[in-house]
Amino acid sequence: MSQHFVFDEKNVFLNKLRELLKSGVPQKNISVITPYHVHEVDEILVSAPSKLRIFTFAGALLGGIAGFAFPIYTTLSWKINVGGKPVVSIPAFVIIAFELTILFGALATFFGFLLFSKLPVLKQIIDPVDYDKQFVILVKNGEK
Repeated sequence: MSQHFVFDEKNVFLNKLRELLKSGVPQKNISVITPYHVHEVDEILVSAPSKLRIFTFAGALLGGIAGFAFPIYTTLSWKINVGGKPVVSIPAFVIIAFELTILFGALATFFGFLLFSKLPVLKQIIDPVDYDKQFVILVKNGEK
């Protein structure tokens, strides 16, 4: 069960938000809806750094490894007469590795974003109420 508080004024909304945190409501149980971005909310509800960067790094690392592994495997499997030059030519594979690094990093970031955003939303989280120009505080688990 969740409670929601609706305010017409920004200052009253911010004071109630501070009051809820001081009364012991865990920050993770509080969500806010505002008609525009309120910078004070960012200062009051401090969020932890996103773990999305781990997905990006892992995808980019995998892409870089794959970008070198695929061409090396291909040149070693189907040998071509290269006229005395090395069959595995790393400088020629850097472009492929770079492109796969970007591709895999971007795809991993996208799927990580979907995972952390809990998308797609299969059930309605809040009542479909049009709050228009109001400030709303949603408190989960029935806490104040």
